Amino acid sequence: MSVIRRPGVDILESTSFRLVIAITLAFSLAVAGEARASSTVSGIVALAVISKAAASGEVEKPSGPRHLTTRYFNGRPVVPARIIRMRVTAYSPDERSCGSHADGITASGYSVETNAGDMVAADARLFRFGALLSIPGYAGGEIVPVLDRGGMIKGSRLDVLYPTHVRARRWGVQYIYVTEWTYADGRPNGFARVRR
Repeated sequence: MSVIRRPGVDILESTSFRLVIAITLAFSLAVAGEARASSTVSGIVALAVISKAAASGEVEKPSGPRHLTTRYFNGRPVVPARIIRMRVTAYSPDERSCGSHADGITASGYSVETNAGDMVAADARLFRFGALLSIPGYAGGEIVPVLDRGGMIKGSRLDVLYPTHVRARRWGVQYIYVTEWTYADGRPNGFARVRR
C-alpha cells in the first residue's frame, strides 16, 4: 500500500512495532507453521498502515497486485481505490428517518428497493451518485452503491439503508473503515440519474 506521508514517526520503522511483529511471527511459527506466519505478518503490516493513516487523518490508496483485491459489481471487475475511516449510521425509508420525503424514492431517483435495498447515503462532496463502497458489517460486506443523500450526512459520514426503523436503530453509530471501489477497466460506472 502506498500512503501519503506526513512528518513524524513512521510506525513501520518504530522499535515497538518491530517487536510486535517479531513476537507474532515467533508465536505463529510455533503454533501453525511458516505459511500461517507469513499471512499473519502481512495482515499486521496492513493493519499498521491503516492504523497509522487513521491516526494522522491520512487516506490510503491501495496498491500491489490487483488480482488479489479484485471483486465484481454488476458483472464488472472492481478494485479498491481508497480506504477512509467514517462515521456510519443507518436509516429506514419511512417517516421516522426521511420525514415528509418518505416516498420510497432516493435522491438519485432510484427506488429504495434497488440493489435489494442495500445502498448508502453520502455527502456529494465526498462520493458521487453511483460510487461503490464496501462497509464492514453491512450487506454481508458486499459492494453497495451510493444512491441517496441526507440533510445530516455531511463530510466523512455515511447512512446505510435498512428496511425497518428498528433494524436501522440496531446498527447504531459505528466508526469504521470503508473501502471505495472503482471499475478495473477504467470505464465510467454508467450511473444515470433517474428523473422524477
